[in-house]
Amino acid sequence: MATTEKPAKKKKKKATSGTKQKVLKGIVIALWVMFFGVVVGLPLYIYTVSINFLGLYGGMPGFSSLENPENDLSSELYSSDGVQLGKYYRKNRVNATYEELSPNLVKALIAIEDVRFEGHSGIDPESMGRVAFGVVKYAVTGNKGNLEGGGSTLSQQLAKNLFSLRSDERYEGKLYGISRNIDMLFNKTKEWITAVRLERSYTKKEILAMYLNTVEFGSNSYGIKTASQTFYGKNPNELDVQEAATLAGIVQAPSRLSPIYHPDAAQLKRNTVILKMAEHDYISQATADSLVQQPLALKYSVESHNQGVAPYFRSVIKDFLTSWAREHGYDIYEDGLKIYTTIDSRLQKYAEEAVSGHMNKLQTKFEKEWSGRNPWVDESNREIKGFIEQEATKSEHYRKLVRKYGKGADSVAIVMNAKRPMRIFSYKGEIDTLMSPMDSVRYYKRFLHTGFMAMDPYSGAIRAWVGGIDFKHFKFDHVMQGKRQPGSTFKPFVYATAIENGYSPCYTVYDVPRSYPTGGDPPSWSPSNSDGKFTNQPMSLREAMAQSINSVTADIMYKMKPENVISLARRMGIKSDLEPVLALALGTSDVSVYEMVGAYSTFVNKGVYTQPFFITRIEDKNGNVLFQPQPKTVEALNEETAYLMVHMLKGGTELGGGTALGLSRELRHNIEIGAKTGTTQNASDGWFMGITPELVAGAWVGGDNRSIRFRSWLSGQGARTAMPIWEDFMLKAYNAPELDIDQTSFETPREPLSIEINCAQYNQNYGGTPTSEPDTSGINTQAPIDPGDIF
Repeated sequence: MATTEKPAKKKKKKATSGTKQKVLKGIVIALWVMFFGVVVGLPLYIYTVSINFLGLYGGMPGFSSLENPENDLSSELYSSDGVQLGKYYRKNRVNATYEELSPNLVKALIAIEDVRFEGHSGIDPESMGRVAFGVVKYAVTGNKGNLEGGGSTLSQQLAKNLFSLRSDERYEGKLYGISRNIDMLFNKTKEWITAVRLERSYTKKEILAMYLNTVEFGSNSYGIKTASQTFYGKNPNELDVQEAATLAGIVQAPSRLSPIYHPDAAQLKRNTVILKMAEHDYISQATADSLVQQPLALKYSVESHNQGVAPYFRSVIKDFLTSWAREHGYDIYEDGLKIYTTIDSRLQKYAEEAVSGHMNKLQTKFEKEWSGRNPWVDESNREIKGFIEQEATKSEHYRKLVRKYGKGADSVAIVMNAKRPMRIFSYKGEIDTLMSPMDSVRYYKRFLHTGFMAMDPYSGAIRAWVGGIDFKHFKFDHVMQGKRQPGSTFKPFVYATAIENGYSPCYTVYDVPRSYPTGGDPPSWSPSNSDGKFTNQPMSLREAMAQSINSVTADIMYKMKPENVISLARRMGIKSDLEPVLALALGTSDVSVYEMVGAYSTFVNKGVYTQPFFITRIEDKNGNVLFQPQPKTVEALNEETAYLMVHMLKGGTELGGGTALGLSRELRHNIEIGAKTGTTQNASDGWFMGITPELVAGAWVGGDNRSIRFRSWLSGQGARTAMPIWEDFMLKAYNAPELDIDQTSFETPREPLSIEINCAQYNQNYGGTPTSEPDTSGINTQAPIDPGDIF
């Protein structure tokens, strides 16, 4: 028994020893396989992904893309004094440099997103180790595990934000679509590779800035610069700790962590960031404990195209910019262009204040004068029946209803008359109310409108532009887009034609009723003065223009002929259709404020018409100049004629009965001013055009339709509706020391005048009344010019 048991025991020992050796050998082989997989297989896999081996994985951003990453950037509009007027964008994003970031923001972001940011080269080994198992598990089972559990560094997140590796078809290869899990593995690998490449191409500071410029913060805020303004009304370098922590926390989930729509979640996340900052010694624990008790304290304001400085101006030039950008291969909504304009933000502010202040008071007067009656009336001040119903058919809302239900359908009338919540304009602020679309048309048609523009008469630079009373509710621009009858402000073109052809400002014409043959229907034209009376006395041309005497202007028009007056107006930049009739002398053809201000500037600029322009240059996002227009000029008048017209216009503020004598004594006594008022039939339009040695400006005021007007002609005349805007603007402009507007007198011609302007001497020479008129047989009929487009 003993001998048989002993060999059996030895055999068992031998078997156990062999098993151990086999297990040990297996472990060694497994380790070698794993080692080979990690050392050789993983790099080989990464390499094949990086070169898109056989097109299996899809492409990756090239080195040129890494050096010039594309991102939608808002184009910015700047004033001549360096103030941002506004932006054009689809995604409201403006890049910030690292130097523009608050240190609080940098610390908050690193604390919550990538605490080892300064120590890694795009991939954080510690975080990767934590999620490596999660990657494999997700690829096999679809369970995310730790895949999104904090393994992505800021560089990896930047790679994903910049190049859309997960959504761009350019980055999809032949193996894509087999499995979502496999796709995710490939995408993650590409992000790791791109992150490392970014680290090699940029400094840590540049990566931080780029990251903050690419992330979304909600509320149409893309990038930290826009987000800081949206949520706190300040620049990124001004953010304090709790503000920086709030914004750093938002980026993980802009919707779920929105401080506007989910304030509790946002505050909880902010507190987490603050405590992380304390944990990593960016702030003290005591500071953190104090800050987490504070409310979010937002100053929330979403930037809108309806708000900001010069909204009408921005809207009008957008059409030019869009056309220019398309022609030159740019997109103003994405390419981050810098557009520098002629607008002076200070003068623009004065213009907007002048318009708002006066139009508010004028609207109150307008409503009081009508005493609750509807202001849309005929020539006899009787209400026009069916006016609102007709105007409503022009609205986009009505046209949509007709397309939906058919013209004449009962449903159209039902919807148009159904009350619904609306936010409407008022000078005291917007009002939330219940109103039907038809009531809305009726409400808005009661408002008076305006257009105002000021420019440098020498350079042609437009300095201020106000196209209406409120851009949000009234989009139509009354500076360039709107055209109305100019009334007596057109008379200087008639007198300039006479002056150009040898007439003196002292030449006299009797103020008497006359009839002129028209050669049409009616066969004659018999103009009357605004008050219907005639003095039957001789009057100099300067006196007649100063007092706006129609009979004298009509007589000069008859002598000069409408075609020749139109020719001169064309040379001075009036492009609108002008009807060649005698009545044109009284301003019966529609023109724009833009045209009139440009034309009047010709008088100040020694006869040279300089087309009003509004852009000085356009740069790309890197500061390269793409467009730098040169002002277009035309010698419209000779220097003497221009100066004599300045002298004529000054009569409005210097002579008895001058229509501009109502201007502030401070203005009239301190600077030389030439001016002309204009009021059309029934006071439908009120105008005021004024020239000074450094600025020329014009204003129009009227209803949305010519039938909407003051009940009395006296209330609606230009001296009362438009002149106060011009006066308020000029008082502020000339009293602003920072603007350096100090020239008080117009420049005189270099050569002595060939025409006598001392009317006492002139009358002595001619015995009171000239015995003969200037020879106009060779009247100047220079061909009209086309001033061209905006530039």
